[in-house]
Amino acid sequence: MTAMPTHQAARALKIALVTETYPPEVNGVAATLARVVQGLRERGHHLQLVRPRQSPTDQPEPPSERWQETLVRGLPVPRYPELRMGLPATRQLTRLWQAQRPDVVHLVTEGPLGWSGLRAARRLGLPVVSDFRTNFHAYTRHYGVGWLGRPMEAWLRHFHNRTDRTMVPTRRLAQELEARGFERLSVIARGVDAQRFNPVHRDNTLRHLWGAEDTTHVALCVGRLAPEKNLDMVIDAWRSLQRRHPDTRLVLVGDGPDRARLRQRCPEAVFAGTLRGDDLAKAYASADIFLFASMTETFGNVVAEAMASGLAVLAFDHAAAGELIQHGHNGLIAPLGQTEAFLNIASHLLDNHDRLRHMGRYARVTAQSLDWQRIVAGVENEYHATLSSRVAAPADVSSLIQAH
Repeated sequence: MTAMPTHQAARALKIALVTETYPPEVNGVAATLARVVQGLRERGHHLQLVRPRQSPTDQPEPPSERWQETLVRGLPVPRYPELRMGLPATRQLTRLWQAQRPDVVHLVTEGPLGWSGLRAARRLGLPVVSDFRTNFHAYTRHYGVGWLGRPMEAWLRHFHNRTDRTMVPTRRLAQELEARGFERLSVIARGVDAQRFNPVHRDNTLRHLWGAEDTTHVALCVGRLAPEKNLDMVIDAWRSLQRRHPDTRLVLVGDGPDRARLRQRCPEAVFAGTLRGDDLAKAYASADIFLFASMTETFGNVVAEAMASGLAVLAFDHAAAGELIQHGHNGLIAPLGQTEAFLNIASHLLDNHDRLRHMGRYARVTAQSLDWQRIVAGVENEYHATLSSRVAAPADVSSLIQAH
């Protein structure tokens, strides 16, 4: 990653970013953060990235004038050994920021490391912005601990309300969180690389490896193979579709704790494993439709990636799909939670091939508007707005720092 700025910001800021996850870990948060980091560096900001060490051999990127990476201790996330969460590091961060004081602290995740960053920033009187990126409270019902939903939500609310502002990816999520007592919310969408995710990468050799002939239709889903992704509904939708169009294949890209169970339930599906970069782009472009049944997303990067790849997407009216899809024009949406409607729409997906191609074309047009440069500029504006509000209201800031 180069540190040479290609877009000069209004004023170069010293930004500390604290995150539990970062590439090469594969998830939406890590992928989005990497693009934001790249964009901020290109815009000339000084960045300090704090993250857990991902393996014994993991080393920070060599420092430069505008870049520093600090690794802290971490532990594997339960049920996701390929991911790590940071251990508490309040003292370490306090010492770091006393020696190299940032203009603003950006808390990307709400784990133990994120809380440490919040405590250290508050102790030093530093402006803090946060991201609401994962509906952890909604996950609880998928793991047999639904009773933890309200305490988890209260925990998240307490975290974010102690920051100067919280960025959320959709207007609807902002409205939902505001109704639940979350404060100072700003909507910053997520971008997609429409050059990488592009229909031109369609690959017939890959389709043949999936068992698809030239006339076979491929239904694709990309994401973690985990209970909260509602992949049983994806399988049911594919089977509903297959009853009308028997020559249809299902490809699942990703890995996770539900892989063995899903493979047993649907041995006919192709389990492609985790794909990255050009291999992932090729998989999207080589499919014909995209099925996405998750109802726990804050955004769902895969929806935008599928749309950029020219695929008609079927999803619930929720998160990115609810913001981006106009039903029947650039994709298809079912009312949130109405499974019968989802299955009914799925069963007729391939009835009109011209309509399918039309939706795919307009899906790509929609995705092309999600330009990363514009998204990064929005994040940058949030930093400046936070700093301006601190200057404009010093009395309020003093009380904020002294609270708790």
